[in-house]
Amino acid sequence: MPETLFNLYEAKTALSSLVDRAAAGEEIVIAKAGVPMARLVPIRGRKRRKPGGWEGRVRIGEDFDDELQPDVSALFEGGGA
Repeated sequence: MPETLFNLYEAKTALSSLVDRAAAGEEIVIAKAGVPMARLVPIRGRKRRKPGGWEGRVRIGEDFDDELQPDVSALFEGGGA
């Protein structure tokens, strides 16, 4: 779809309809003093992530949930090193 040019004043007064048009796929260009300054385009949807994408890539140590050393525990509780 070709882009449509609007001056800044027109864009301010018709922003809601311009957003709708951009969401429908139209490229809207906003100009200031005749110079194109911004482009209003639709946001492309994100791909949904599948659970388990990191399976086999992350290893957790055997001691992951063991009790922490006292000096390490103190750091988490606001104590100094």
